[in-house]
Amino acid sequence: MRACEWCGRSIVAKNRQARFCSSKCRVYAHRNPLPKALTNADRWVRRDARKVPLTTTGTAASSTDAATWSTYAEAAASSTGVGLGFVLGDGFACIDLDHCLVDGVPTAAAARFLEAYRGHHVEVSPSGDGLHIWGTAEPGPGTVRTQDDGLHVERYSTGRYITVTGNVYQRGEILPV
Repeated sequence: MRACEWCGRSIVAKNRQARFCSSKCRVYAHRNPLPKALTNADRWVRRDARKVPLTTTGTAASSTDAATWSTYAEAAASSTGVGLGFVLGDGFACIDLDHCLVDGVPTAAAARFLEAYRGHHVEVSPSGDGLHIWGTAEPGPGTVRTQDDGLHVERYSTGRYITVTGNVYQRGEILPV
């Protein structure tokens, strides 16, 4: 049995290619590009143009102090700074691929790397030439590596926050990374 990509209910439709259980879920999914797993977590901050995390009121936020985080609704409604950020931890993780898009197309190295992350939610970074692969992972130290093919890969699962653009490169779920 197939499940709705937005709400998870079973799809009862004659169309075998239906991805949503109703037009309401289809519209909501397209208007809200972020996975519900992220928007349901109270780990949101705002950010300034230099990617410094801020609270919704404009004071300094911390990637290790939950008292400075807010809900998605509060962060999205705030006009502080220039955008949103999500604090990693509690199982949430992110892989940051820097300078891997040229005119919106992944480099050969990035395309090979992305093959392992089909079904994951991936968005374009604020620079427009990087990607964020969202997922889950056990807490651990972050890693920064340049692969043999030149791809710069950063992995974080705790004590960090990642900017969120909502500019979806690949619609997907929050799966293990």
